[in-house]
Amino acid sequence: MNELLSQDKSIYLQLSEMIETDILRGILLEEERVPSTNELAKLYTINPATAAKGINLLVDEGILYKKRGIGMFVAKGAKEQIIAKRKDAFYENYVKALLEEAKSLGISSDQLIEMIRTHE
Repeated sequence: MNELLSQDKSIYLQLSEMIETDILRGILLEEERVPSTNELAKLYTINPATAAKGINLLVDEGILYKKRGIGMFVAKGAKEQIIAKRKDAFYENYVKALLEEAKSLGISSDQLIEMIRTHE
């Protein structure tokens, strides 16, 4: 979690995405404790309430869970859940627009697949 926060989107969203990325990369493993909101606040020089909002977003999604008095931990199946979520977002943010543009240009599915294959 050594990435820098940017002004492009809300800090709490960036924080939750960085934690997700650390889970995907195997930096944070299932059942492993994640840094506390105070630790995250200190690390990124942000308000603890902002850090808590990012953490709580992941708790609401079932990616993290709280062990009372101990801290937040990575849930079982979190990595697979994040992959599925990001695949859906990839489709919504990239593939859908690609298909719509291809259709407006008269590019068939076969032609589009061929374009992708020749540029891998």
